[in-house]
Amino acid sequence: MTHSQQQTNGMFAAIMREWPDTIRLAVPIIVGLSAATLIEVVDTIMIAPLGTRPLAAAGLTANTLVVMYSGLYGLISIISVLIAHARGSGDALALSATVRNGLWLSLGAGAAATLAMIAGFSLLGLAGQPQPVLDLLLPYWSCMALMLIPFSGLALFKGLFDAVDRPWLGVAFAMSGVGINIPLNWLLIHGAFGWSGLGLVGAGIASLTSQSLALAAAFAYWRLADAMAAFRLPARLSLRAMRSQFIQGWPIAMTYIGEGGAYTLAGLMFGWFGAEALAAGQVVGSISAVIYMAPLGMAAAVGIRTSQARGGSEPERLRPIGFSAILTVIAWMAVITVLLVLFGGTIAASLSDDSEVVALATAMFLTMAFMQIVDGIQASSFGALRGMVDTRAPTIISIVAFWGIALPGSYLFGFTFGFGPPGIWIGFGLGLLVAAVVLVWRFIRLTARP
Repeated sequence: MTHSQQQTNGMFAAIMREWPDTIRLAVPIIVGLSAATLIEVVDTIMIAPLGTRPLAAAGLTANTLVVMYSGLYGLISIISVLIAHARGSGDALALSATVRNGLWLSLGAGAAATLAMIAGFSLLGLAGQPQPVLDLLLPYWSCMALMLIPFSGLALFKGLFDAVDRPWLGVAFAMSGVGINIPLNWLLIHGAFGWSGLGLVGAGIASLTSQSLALAAAFAYWRLADAMAAFRLPARLSLRAMRSQFIQGWPIAMTYIGEGGAYTLAGLMFGWFGAEALAAGQVVGSISAVIYMAPLGMAAAVGIRTSQARGGSEPERLRPIGFSAILTVIAWMAVITVLLVLFGGTIAASLSDDSEVVALATAMFLTMAFMQIVDGIQASSFGALRGMVDTRAPTIISIVAFWGIALPGSYLFGFTFGFGPPGIWIGFGLGLLVAAVVLVWRFIRLTARP
Protein backbone atom coordinates (compact mmCIF):
# COMPACT_ATOMS: atom_id res chain seq x y z
CA MET A 1 0.00 0.00 0.00
CA THR A 2 1.38 3.42 -1.01
CA HIS A 3 1.82 6.30 1.41
CA SER A 4 -0.97 8.20 -0.34
CA GLN A 5 -3.35 5.26 0.08
CA GLN A 6 -2.41 4.98 3.76
CA GLN A 7 -3.17 8.68 4.26
CA THR A 8 -6.52 8.32 2.49
CA ASN A 9 -7.47 5.28 4.55
CA GLY A 10 -6.39 7.01 7.74
CA MET A 11 -8.46 10.07 6.93
CA PHE A 12 -11.50 7.94 6.10
CA ALA A 13 -11.13 6.10 9.42
CA ALA A 14 -10.84 9.42 11.28
CA ILE A 15 -13.96 10.75 9.52
CA MET A 16 -15.91 7.65 10.50
CA ARG A 17 -14.79 8.07 14.13
CA GLU A 18 -16.09 11.64 14.18
CA TRP A 19 -19.24 10.99 12.16
CA PRO A 20 -21.44 9.54 14.96
CA ASP A 21 -20.78 12.44 17.33
CA THR A 22 -21.37 14.96 14.53
CA ILE A 23 -24.72 13.36 13.68
CA ARG A 24 -25.65 13.02 17.35
CA LEU A 25 -25.23 16.77 17.83
CA ALA A 26 -26.54 17.87 14.42
CA VAL A 27 -29.90 16.05 14.45
CA PRO A 28 -31.42 17.86 17.45
CA ILE A 29 -29.99 21.18 16.27
CA ILE A 30 -31.64 20.67 12.88
CA VAL A 31 -34.95 19.76 14.47
CA GLY A 32 -34.75 22.76 16.79
CA LEU A 33 -33.84 25.19 14.00
CA SER A 34 -36.76 23.88 11.97
CA ALA A 35 -39.15 25.25 14.58
CA ALA A 36 -38.95 28.87 13.37
CA THR A 37 -39.38 27.87 9.73
CA LEU A 38 -42.14 25.41 10.62
CA ILE A 39 -44.04 28.38 12.01
CA GLU A 40 -43.78 29.94 8.54
CA VAL A 41 -44.94 26.69 6.93
CA VAL A 42 -47.90 26.55 9.32
CA ASP A 43 -48.68 30.16 8.41
CA THR A 44 -48.48 29.29 4.71
CA ILE A 45 -50.82 26.32 5.04
CA MET A 46 -53.36 28.17 7.17
CA ILE A 47 -53.17 31.47 5.27
CA ALA A 48 -53.53 29.80 1.84
CA PRO A 49 -57.36 29.39 2.12
CA LEU A 50 -57.63 33.19 2.53
CA GLY A 51 -56.57 33.63 -1.10
CA THR A 52 -53.62 34.54 -3.30
CA ARG A 53 -53.09 38.07 -1.93
CA PRO A 54 -52.76 37.07 1.75
CA LEU A 55 -50.45 34.23 0.69
CA ALA A 56 -48.37 36.70 -1.31
CA ALA A 57 -48.28 39.01 1.74
CA ALA A 58 -46.96 36.15 3.86
CA GLY A 59 -44.36 35.54 1.16
CA LEU A 60 -43.09 39.11 1.30
CA THR A 61 -42.81 38.89 5.07
CA ALA A 62 -41.05 35.54 4.98
CA ASN A 63 -38.52 36.82 2.44
CA THR A 64 -37.63 39.71 4.75
CA LEU A 65 -37.53 37.49 7.83
CA VAL A 66 -34.88 35.41 6.07
CA VAL A 67 -32.53 38.40 6.28
CA MET A 68 -33.37 39.10 9.90
CA TYR A 69 -33.17 35.46 10.99
CA SER A 70 -29.89 35.09 9.12
CA GLY A 71 -28.20 38.09 10.69
CA LEU A 72 -29.39 37.27 14.20
CA TYR A 73 -28.44 33.62 13.85
CA GLY A 74 -24.99 34.56 12.57
CA LEU A 75 -24.37 36.91 15.49
CA ILE A 76 -25.71 34.53 18.14
CA SER A 77 -23.90 31.51 16.68
CA ILE A 78 -20.53 32.92 17.71
CA ILE A 79 -21.79 32.96 21.30
CA SER A 80 -22.44 29.22 20.97
CA VAL A 81 -18.89 28.78 19.69
CA LEU A 82 -17.50 30.74 22.66
CA ILE A 83 -19.58 28.64 25.07
CA ALA A 84 -18.28 25.47 23.41
CA HIS A 85 -14.69 26.72 23.67
CA ALA A 86 -15.14 27.44 27.39
CA ARG A 87 -16.73 24.01 27.78
CA GLY A 88 -13.80 22.35 25.99
CA SER A 89 -11.26 24.13 28.20
CA GLY A 90 -13.24 23.39 31.39
CA ASP A 91 -13.75 27.04 32.39
CA ALA A 92 -17.21 27.06 34.02
CA LEU A 93 -17.08 30.72 35.10
CA ALA A 94 -16.21 31.89 31.59
CA LEU A 95 -19.06 29.77 30.25
CA SER A 96 -21.59 31.36 32.62
CA ALA A 97 -20.32 34.86 31.87
CA THR A 98 -20.63 34.19 28.15
CA VAL A 99 -24.23 33.09 28.58
CA ARG A 100 -25.27 36.07 30.72
CA ASN A 101 -23.65 38.68 28.50
CA GLY A 102 -24.75 36.86 25.37
CA LEU A 103 -28.39 36.88 26.48
CA TRP A 104 -28.45 40.67 26.75
CA LEU A 105 -26.61 41.04 23.45
CA SER A 106 -29.08 38.67 21.75
CA LEU A 107 -32.18 40.46 23.04
CA GLY A 108 -30.72 43.83 22.09
CA ALA A 109 -29.93 42.58 18.60
CA GLY A 110 -33.47 41.21 18.30
CA ALA A 111 -34.93 44.58 19.29
CA ALA A 112 -32.73 46.38 16.75
CA ALA A 113 -33.81 43.94 14.04
CA THR A 114 -37.46 44.55 14.95
CA LEU A 115 -37.09 48.30 14.54
CA ALA A 116 -35.20 47.88 11.26
CA MET A 117 -37.88 45.60 9.82
CA ILE A 118 -40.75 47.90 10.79
CA ALA A 119 -38.89 50.92 9.39
CA GLY A 120 -38.21 49.01 6.18
CA PHE A 121 -41.87 48.41 5.39
CA SER A 122 -42.09 51.66 3.43
CA LEU A 123 -39.40 50.41 1.05
CA LEU A 124 -41.58 47.58 -0.28
CA GLY A 125 -43.58 49.93 -2.47
CA LEU A 126 -40.39 51.41 -3.87
CA ALA A 127 -39.23 47.86 -4.65
CA GLY A 128 -42.16 47.43 -7.04
CA GLN A 129 -44.29 45.08 -4.94
CA PRO A 130 -48.01 44.76 -5.79
CA GLN A 131 -50.02 47.49 -4.03
CA PRO A 132 -53.07 45.25 -3.32
CA VAL A 133 -50.74 42.99 -1.34
CA LEU A 134 -49.16 45.88 0.58
CA ASP A 135 -52.59 47.25 1.54
CA LEU A 136 -53.26 44.29 3.84
CA LEU A 137 -49.71 43.55 4.99
CA LEU A 138 -48.66 46.03 7.73
CA PRO A 139 -50.35 44.47 10.83
CA TYR A 140 -49.02 40.99 10.02
CA TRP A 141 -45.61 42.44 9.12
CA SER A 142 -45.39 44.25 12.48
CA CYS A 143 -46.27 41.14 14.51
CA MET A 144 -43.65 39.07 12.71
CA ALA A 145 -41.09 41.84 13.25
CA LEU A 146 -41.77 41.80 17.00
CA MET A 147 -41.29 38.03 16.96
CA LEU A 148 -37.58 38.62 16.29
CA ILE A 149 -37.04 39.53 19.96
CA PRO A 150 -38.16 36.19 21.46
CA PHE A 151 -36.55 34.42 18.49
CA SER A 152 -33.17 35.90 19.47
CA GLY A 153 -33.46 34.96 23.13
CA LEU A 154 -34.55 31.44 22.28
CA ALA A 155 -31.64 31.11 19.83
CA LEU A 156 -29.23 32.01 22.65
CA PHE A 157 -30.59 29.30 24.93
CA LYS A 158 -30.55 26.78 22.08
CA GLY A 159 -26.91 27.65 21.55
CA LEU A 160 -26.22 27.06 25.26
CA PHE A 161 -27.99 23.70 25.29
CA ASP A 162 -26.18 22.61 22.11
CA ALA A 163 -22.76 23.66 23.36
CA VAL A 164 -23.10 21.83 26.70
CA ASP A 165 -24.24 18.60 25.01
CA ARG A 166 -27.93 18.92 25.87
CA PRO A 167 -29.26 19.67 22.37
CA TRP A 168 -32.65 18.00 22.82
CA LEU A 169 -33.54 20.60 25.44
CA GLY A 170 -33.39 23.25 22.75
CA VAL A 171 -35.56 21.07 20.54
CA ALA A 172 -38.17 20.67 23.27
CA PHE A 173 -38.53 24.40 23.85
CA ALA A 174 -38.47 25.34 20.17
CA MET A 175 -41.00 22.70 19.17
CA SER A 176 -43.25 23.66 22.06
CA GLY A 177 -43.60 26.99 20.28
CA VAL A 178 -44.71 25.20 17.11
CA GLY A 179 -47.17 23.11 19.12
CA ILE A 180 -48.71 26.24 20.59
CA ASN A 181 -48.72 28.03 17.25
CA ILE A 182 -50.80 25.46 15.35
CA PRO A 183 -54.08 25.64 17.32
CA LEU A 184 -53.61 29.33 18.10
CA ASN A 185 -53.07 30.03 14.41
CA TRP A 186 -56.24 28.24 13.44
CA LEU A 187 -58.29 30.03 16.10
CA LEU A 188 -57.00 33.53 15.37
CA ILE A 189 -56.99 33.22 11.56
CA HIS A 190 -60.28 31.43 10.95
CA GLY A 191 -62.14 31.89 14.23
CA ALA A 192 -64.48 29.48 16.03
CA PHE A 193 -67.99 29.28 17.54
CA GLY A 194 -69.38 31.93 15.24
CA TRP A 195 -66.40 34.29 15.49
CA SER A 196 -64.89 34.95 12.03
CA GLY A 197 -61.28 35.34 13.25
CA LEU A 198 -58.69 37.99 12.41
CA GLY A 199 -57.45 36.65 9.09
CA LEU A 200 -53.86 37.40 8.15
CA VAL A 201 -53.01 39.42 11.25
CA GLY A 202 -54.21 36.51 13.41
CA ALA A 203 -51.32 34.44 12.08
CA GLY A 204 -48.87 37.13 13.16
CA ILE A 205 -50.31 37.37 16.66
CA ALA A 206 -50.22 33.57 17.02
CA SER A 207 -46.57 33.39 15.91
CA LEU A 208 -45.49 36.19 18.26
CA THR A 209 -47.32 34.61 21.20
CA SER A 210 -45.99 31.11 20.64
CA GLN A 211 -42.35 32.25 20.33
CA SER A 212 -42.66 34.40 23.45
CA LEU A 213 -44.01 31.52 25.50
CA ALA A 214 -41.24 29.22 24.27
CA LEU A 215 -38.60 31.77 25.31
CA ALA A 216 -40.21 32.18 28.75
CA ALA A 217 -40.09 28.42 29.29
CA ALA A 218 -36.41 28.17 28.24
CA PHE A 219 -35.45 31.09 30.50
CA ALA A 220 -37.29 29.56 33.47
CA TYR A 221 -35.50 26.26 32.94
CA TRP A 222 -32.08 27.93 32.83
CA ARG A 223 -32.81 29.90 36.00
CA LEU A 224 -34.46 27.13 38.05
CA ALA A 225 -33.33 23.68 36.90
CA ASP A 226 -30.63 21.94 38.96
CA ALA A 227 -29.12 20.58 35.74
CA MET A 228 -28.33 24.17 34.68
CA ALA A 229 -26.68 25.22 37.97
CA ALA A 230 -23.16 24.91 36.57
CA PHE A 231 -24.05 27.18 33.65
CA ARG A 232 -25.51 30.10 35.61
CA LEU A 233 -22.70 30.83 38.04
CA PRO A 234 -22.63 34.43 39.31
CA ALA A 235 -20.90 36.52 36.67
CA ARG A 236 -20.73 40.27 36.19
CA LEU A 237 -22.44 41.81 33.20
CA SER A 238 -19.80 43.51 31.09
CA LEU A 239 -20.22 45.89 28.18
CA ARG A 240 -16.67 45.01 27.21
CA ALA A 241 -17.59 41.31 27.01
CA MET A 242 -20.70 42.09 24.95
CA ARG A 243 -18.62 44.27 22.67
CA SER A 244 -16.11 41.45 22.24
CA GLN A 245 -18.90 39.02 21.38
CA PHE A 246 -20.31 41.50 18.89
CA ILE A 247 -16.92 42.12 17.26
CA GLN A 248 -16.38 38.39 16.82
CA GLY A 249 -19.94 37.77 15.68
CA TRP A 250 -20.60 40.62 13.28
CA PRO A 251 -18.57 39.17 10.35
CA ILE A 252 -20.63 35.98 10.61
CA ALA A 253 -23.80 38.04 10.90
CA MET A 254 -22.81 40.01 7.80
CA THR A 255 -22.17 36.79 5.92
CA TYR A 256 -25.61 35.44 6.76
CA ILE A 257 -27.20 38.84 6.10
CA GLY A 258 -25.45 38.88 2.75
CA GLU A 259 -26.82 35.45 1.94
CA GLY A 260 -30.27 36.18 3.36
CA GLY A 261 -30.38 39.61 1.73
CA ALA A 262 -29.56 38.12 -1.64
CA TYR A 263 -32.26 35.52 -1.10
CA THR A 264 -34.74 38.24 -0.17
CA LEU A 265 -33.96 40.35 -3.23
CA ALA A 266 -34.34 37.26 -5.38
CA GLY A 267 -37.72 36.77 -3.69
CA LEU A 268 -38.68 40.37 -4.49
CA MET A 269 -37.97 39.63 -8.14
CA PHE A 270 -40.90 37.22 -8.07
CA GLY A 271 -43.11 40.19 -7.20
CA TRP A 272 -42.11 41.82 -10.49
CA PHE A 273 -43.96 39.01 -12.24
CA GLY A 274 -47.16 39.68 -10.20
CA ALA A 275 -49.01 38.39 -7.13
CA GLU A 276 -49.27 34.83 -8.51
CA ALA A 277 -45.50 34.52 -8.92
CA LEU A 278 -44.99 36.02 -5.45
CA ALA A 279 -47.41 33.48 -3.94
CA ALA A 280 -45.66 30.65 -5.80
CA GLY A 281 -42.35 31.91 -4.46
CA GLN A 282 -43.78 31.71 -0.94
CA VAL A 283 -44.91 28.11 -1.49
CA VAL A 284 -41.45 27.09 -2.69
CA GLY A 285 -39.61 29.33 -0.23
CA SER A 286 -41.41 27.98 2.83
CA ILE A 287 -40.45 24.42 1.91
CA SER A 288 -36.92 25.46 0.94
CA ALA A 289 -36.48 27.20 4.31
CA VAL A 290 -37.30 23.98 6.18
CA ILE A 291 -34.97 21.97 3.95
CA TYR A 292 -32.16 24.46 4.54
CA MET A 293 -32.31 23.76 8.27
CA ALA A 294 -30.40 20.52 7.64
CA PRO A 295 -27.21 22.19 6.32
CA LEU A 296 -27.67 25.11 8.71
CA GLY A 297 -27.96 22.74 11.67
CA MET A 298 -24.97 20.78 10.42
CA ALA A 299 -23.05 24.04 10.16
CA ALA A 300 -23.89 24.82 13.79
CA ALA A 301 -22.88 21.32 14.91
CA VAL A 302 -19.58 21.30 13.04
CA GLY A 303 -18.83 24.82 14.35
CA ILE A 304 -19.37 23.68 17.93
CA ARG A 305 -17.33 20.50 17.47
CA THR A 306 -14.38 22.21 15.78
CA SER A 307 -14.41 24.84 18.54
CA GLN A 308 -14.41 22.13 21.20
CA ALA A 309 -11.46 20.48 19.43
CA ARG A 310 -9.61 23.80 19.40
CA GLY A 311 -10.41 24.38 23.07
CA GLY A 312 -9.11 20.89 23.86
CA SER A 313 -5.90 21.46 21.79
CA GLU A 314 -6.71 18.69 19.27
CA PRO A 315 -6.04 20.28 15.84
CA GLU A 316 -5.69 16.88 14.16
CA ARG A 317 -9.44 16.37 14.57
CA LEU A 318 -10.47 19.51 12.67
CA ARG A 319 -10.40 18.08 9.14
CA PRO A 320 -12.17 14.79 10.00
CA ILE A 321 -14.88 16.71 11.86
CA GLY A 322 -15.39 19.06 8.93
CA PHE A 323 -15.49 16.31 6.31
CA SER A 324 -17.88 14.21 8.40
CA ALA A 325 -20.35 17.10 8.19
CA ILE A 326 -19.80 17.93 4.52
CA LEU A 327 -20.17 14.34 3.31
CA THR A 328 -23.29 13.79 5.40
CA VAL A 329 -24.92 16.92 3.99
CA ILE A 330 -24.08 15.88 0.42
CA ALA A 331 -25.82 12.54 0.90
CA TRP A 332 -28.85 14.03 2.63
CA MET A 333 -29.38 16.87 0.16
CA ALA A 334 -29.06 14.47 -2.77
CA VAL A 335 -32.05 12.55 -1.38
CA ILE A 336 -33.98 15.81 -0.92
CA THR A 337 -33.23 16.79 -4.53
CA VAL A 338 -34.74 13.56 -5.84
CA LEU A 339 -37.84 13.98 -3.66
CA LEU A 340 -38.40 17.55 -4.84
CA VAL A 341 -38.12 16.52 -8.49
CA LEU A 342 -40.61 13.69 -7.98
CA PHE A 343 -43.13 15.38 -5.68
CA GLY A 344 -42.73 19.15 -6.15
CA GLY A 345 -45.99 19.40 -8.07
CA THR A 346 -47.89 17.48 -5.40
CA ILE A 347 -46.52 19.75 -2.67
CA ALA A 348 -47.48 22.86 -4.64
CA ALA A 349 -51.04 21.60 -5.22
CA SER A 350 -51.45 20.87 -1.51
CA LEU A 351 -50.56 24.46 -0.55
CA SER A 352 -52.59 26.42 -3.10
CA ASP A 353 -55.73 25.92 -5.19
CA ASP A 354 -54.77 28.66 -7.68
CA SER A 355 -53.81 26.82 -10.87
CA GLU A 356 -51.37 29.52 -11.99
CA VAL A 357 -49.64 29.51 -8.59
CA VAL A 358 -49.40 25.70 -8.64
CA ALA A 359 -47.92 25.65 -12.17
CA LEU A 360 -45.30 28.26 -11.32
CA ALA A 361 -44.41 26.62 -7.99
CA THR A 362 -44.01 23.22 -9.66
CA ALA A 363 -41.53 24.65 -12.17
CA MET A 364 -39.68 26.47 -9.37
CA PHE A 365 -39.38 23.27 -7.36
CA LEU A 366 -37.63 21.59 -10.29
CA THR A 367 -35.03 24.34 -10.64
CA MET A 368 -34.62 24.93 -6.91
CA ALA A 369 -34.08 21.22 -6.24
CA PHE A 370 -30.67 21.23 -7.88
CA MET A 371 -29.46 24.07 -5.63
CA GLN A 372 -29.76 21.92 -2.54
CA ILE A 373 -26.49 19.98 -2.68
CA VAL A 374 -24.19 22.98 -3.28
CA ASP A 375 -26.16 24.97 -0.72
CA GLY A 376 -25.49 22.25 1.85
CA ILE A 377 -21.78 22.13 1.04
CA GLN A 378 -21.24 25.87 1.35
CA ALA A 379 -23.19 26.08 4.62
CA SER A 380 -21.29 23.19 6.26
CA SER A 381 -17.92 24.50 5.09
CA PHE A 382 -18.69 27.93 6.49
CA GLY A 383 -19.71 26.36 9.80
CA ALA A 384 -16.42 24.47 10.05
CA LEU A 385 -14.46 27.66 9.37
CA ARG A 386 -16.55 29.56 11.93
CA GLY A 387 -15.62 27.01 14.61
CA MET A 388 -11.99 27.71 13.77
CA VAL A 389 -12.72 31.45 14.26
CA ASP A 390 -11.92 32.07 10.60
CA THR A 391 -14.56 34.64 9.71
CA ARG A 392 -13.16 37.51 7.64
CA ALA A 393 -12.22 35.67 4.46
CA PRO A 394 -15.37 33.47 4.42
CA THR A 395 -17.45 36.65 4.81
CA ILE A 396 -15.81 38.20 1.74
CA ILE A 397 -16.18 34.95 -0.21
CA SER A 398 -19.86 34.69 0.60
CA ILE A 399 -20.69 38.32 -0.17
CA VAL A 400 -18.94 38.13 -3.54
CA ALA A 401 -20.65 34.83 -4.38
CA PHE A 402 -24.15 35.96 -3.45
CA TRP A 403 -24.11 39.60 -4.48
CA GLY A 404 -21.62 39.44 -7.32
CA ILE A 405 -22.84 36.20 -8.90
CA ALA A 406 -26.14 34.90 -7.47
CA LEU A 407 -28.22 38.08 -7.78
CA PRO A 408 -26.99 39.13 -11.23
CA GLY A 409 -27.45 35.52 -12.33
CA SER A 410 -31.02 35.52 -11.02
CA TYR A 411 -31.84 38.62 -13.02
CA LEU A 412 -30.15 37.34 -16.17
CA PHE A 413 -31.88 33.95 -16.17
CA GLY A 414 -35.21 35.27 -14.92
CA PHE A 415 -35.57 38.33 -17.14
CA THR A 416 -32.82 38.77 -19.73
CA PHE A 417 -32.79 35.12 -20.87
CA GLY A 418 -36.56 34.83 -20.47
CA PHE A 419 -36.73 31.82 -18.13
CA GLY A 420 -39.27 33.61 -15.92
CA PRO A 421 -39.64 32.91 -12.16
CA PRO A 422 -37.85 29.51 -12.32
CA GLY A 423 -34.82 31.25 -13.85
CA ILE A 424 -34.37 33.24 -10.65
CA TRP A 425 -33.48 30.01 -8.83
CA ILE A 426 -31.14 28.92 -11.64
CA GLY A 427 -29.09 32.10 -11.39
CA PHE A 428 -29.06 31.92 -7.60
CA GLY A 429 -27.65 28.42 -7.78
CA LEU A 430 -24.57 29.70 -9.62
CA GLY A 431 -23.62 31.84 -6.62
CA LEU A 432 -24.09 28.90 -4.28
CA LEU A 433 -21.81 26.77 -6.44
CA VAL A 434 -19.00 29.32 -6.34
CA ALA A 435 -19.31 29.74 -2.56
CA ALA A 436 -19.25 25.96 -2.03
CA VAL A 437 -16.10 25.40 -4.09
CA VAL A 438 -14.09 28.26 -2.58
CA LEU A 439 -15.10 27.61 1.04
CA VAL A 440 -14.22 23.91 0.82
CA TRP A 441 -10.86 24.84 -0.71
CA ARG A 442 -10.17 27.25 2.16
CA PHE A 443 -11.11 24.67 4.81
CA ILE A 444 -8.77 22.11 3.22
CA ARG A 445 -5.93 24.63 3.07
CA LEU A 446 -6.33 25.78 6.69
CA THR A 447 -6.47 22.22 8.06
CA ALA A 448 -3.46 20.97 6.08
CA ARG A 449 -0.77 19.54 8.30
CA PRO A 450 2.64 21.23 8.08
